[in-house]
Amino acid sequence: MNDEMNSNTGTEGLTLVLGGTGKTGHRVVERLARRGVPTRVASRSANPPFDWSDQSGWDAVLDGVTAVYVSYAPDLAIPGATESIRALVERAVEKGVQRLVLLSGRGEEEAQLCESIVQDAGIEWTVVRASWFNQNFSEGEFLEMVLAGAITLPAGDIPEPFVDVDDIADVAVAALNEDGHDGQLYELTGPRCLTFKEAVREIASATGREIQYVQIPHEAFAAGIVESGAADDIAWLLDYLFTTVLDGRNAYVCDGVQRALGREPTDFAEYARRIAAKGAWDVPSSDQKAVA
Repeated sequence: MNDEMNSNTGTEGLTLVLGGTGKTGHRVVERLARRGVPTRVASRSANPPFDWSDQSGWDAVLDGVTAVYVSYAPDLAIPGATESIRALVERAVEKGVQRLVLLSGRGEEEAQLCESIVQDAGIEWTVVRASWFNQNFSEGEFLEMVLAGAITLPAGDIPEPFVDVDDIADVAVAALNEDGHDGQLYELTGPRCLTFKEAVREIASATGREIQYVQIPHEAFAAGIVESGAADDIAWLLDYLFTTVLDGRNAYVCDGVQRALGREPTDFAEYARRIAAKGAWDVPSSDQKAVA
């Protein structure tokens, strides 16, 4: 895919998607393309390249851009994210960007600091504050556990209103491409809260496989992250999320999807059935493994 997708819709300026290859970013890009919105996908390998740690290339990436989707990987809670967001927002305003849409996280003090930076920029803004992604079980950190038949995490009985990434992308694209979302903070959740054990039960039901949830001590989880060879920032983030954020502070549902889109959010069971039908959780049979 080219880093820019042209259109004859008459939309003024480019929409820049930071994190355009991530869970939410690539979905935002796909939806903008279907709408015919001229889009620039930002990444280190794009032309021009974008790197959060190298501001020298930011001006070229922001040239001709009027709207920006800001997704900071791996998370706004990471040390140093606040400084990076502040620098990016200041540069974007200088370059004439008119609209910012920030992907944020619930219950994260650092993320809320980044929200304030965007809100105080003096241009149109929308904050998309999301709960834990459903897709962590199918595209991210927990997929291998699902395939192995045992999800081992330090989460207890604290419920979480898991949200579907497709809902996040729909909200983000509406905020980027439609009027009526300026100055809005959309807190996005699914329609109900589930514990991790209950979420795993939904996945098992959808797949027809036996998949267990095993709660393990935090110390064992932290040691396992290190042993897995995970990057330092990912290891720090997972430790932070399970020790700090998953303490009950987010154990309630919000109406962000309804306010932004006028429809109900996707239920976790519906997500699980959809992913199972696509085969993402299929485990090869012994015969298939032998052939491979």
